[in-house]
Amino acid sequence: MKNRFNRMATVALAVSLSLGSFAALAQVTVGGAPMYATKDIIDNAVNSKDHTTLVAAVKAAGLVETLKGPGPFTVFAPTNAAFAALPAGTVDTLLKPENKTMLTGILTYHVVPGKIDAAALTKMIMDGKGSATLKTVAGGNLTAKSSGGKVMITDEKGGSATVTIADVYQSNGVIHVVDKVLLPK
Repeated sequence: MKNRFNRMATVALAVSLSLGSFAALAQVTVGGAPMYATKDIIDNAVNSKDHTTLVAAVKAAGLVETLKGPGPFTVFAPTNAAFAALPAGTVDTLLKPENKTMLTGILTYHVVPGKIDAAALTKMIMDGKGSATLKTVAGGNLTAKSSGGKVMITDEKGGSATVTIADVYQSNGVIHVVDKVLLPK
């Protein structure tokens, strides 16, 4: 009996180590760049070809040091295509120094305090009987729902974004890539 237990424990340990090695090899890629859980939100985002507009906006708003801070933060990160879908001239206007307050409000509307990964968000949606309200750093609310196996994030204006890549873990939080820019009231 003791021998059998030892063999089972050895097999369990080997499987555990193999799965751990596999998980370490399974690297999340965003915008063609690997994302490292040991790096912060900014250090990872600057390498994503899909987030150059977001990075430029974060720099223009003066939020780099904040998002390099300890957090933890949950960021719903719009892609370049999401920004391009805004009305013509919107991004250029927001990036002007005189519009820094408005830009900061929009960007911090995409940030929720704490580290809310997909499992936690799914549980919140289930506990909320189909939806979860998330309070943003900007002070507004986002509503998360599940639809067709995807997580949808709805802003206060009724706009909706789909989480296209979930659980991009960072040293100071987690990023969920979204396909639309979310707008506060």
